[in-house]
Parts: sequence; structure tokens; C-alpha cells
Amino acid sequence: MTITGGCYCGEIKYEVTGDIQWQAQCMCRECQYISGGGPNFFMMVAADDYRTTQGTVTQFARSDLPAPRTRDFCPTCGTHLVTRLPDRPVVVVKVGTLDDPSVYSGPQMAIFTCDQQPYHTLAEGLPTAHKRP
Repeated sequence: MTITGGCYCGEIKYEVTGDIQWQAQCMCRECQYISGGGPNFFMMVAADDYRTTQGTVTQFARSDLPAPRTRDFCPTCGTHLVTRLPDRPVVVVKVGTLDDPSVYSGPQMAIFTCDQQPYHTLAEGLPTAHKRP
């Protein structure tokens, strides 16, 4: 299976070859910053299965955290493409950047509901985790 995606302006393109390991929505406060206030819908893939095929991303990691996540952005339009976890060989792909969002069949779980805002909705019956499962 090959999944493609990119940023809003088209400068950055990426490709995922391999299986989707997990699909979820994150409600943590950090993701609210990135998403503009809503939950962050994502899919997790093996780091070796992800590659940028066009352009050069800008990376950001907070210097005040002991184990910060690294976030890849388009340097032109600012689209947040993926998050890299310091302790796991995975890439967290943002669903909004997929060329064909229908490959995302929906979240299997909602995580970090401890930060859920009153205006965030959950699908009926969706399993939840107060923090990270």
C-alpha cells in the first residue's frame, strides 16, 4: 500500500509505503495548538515506511522539555505534516495532509481526553484514554 500526501501550498510531498499501525484522535493541549483548537486526527506508521519525496521540511522541537516531540512543517505555508516521537521508531502522520483522506477509516481511540474541551465531540462508542494508552 502506498499513501501520499503533502502540505497546503504543494511545496512538500511525502509517501508512506507500508501498513498503518494505528489510527486515533488526540485531544492533548499540544495538539490543540497545532490543529487550531480541535482534536488532531492521525495515523501512525513505521518511521522506515515514511519519506519526504519533494521539498525540505522545517523541524521544531521544544527545548524546555526532557523528551520533546519533533514536528515537521512546510517552511512556506506552515502545514504541520508529521510528528516524530523520541522514544519510538514511528511517524505520526496528520490526516489533513493526505492526498486521499479516505484511506483514514476513522479513529480507533481518542487519547488524552484529560485535555478534552467542552466543544470537542467523540464518536459514540469510541474507546478513550485519559492520557496515552
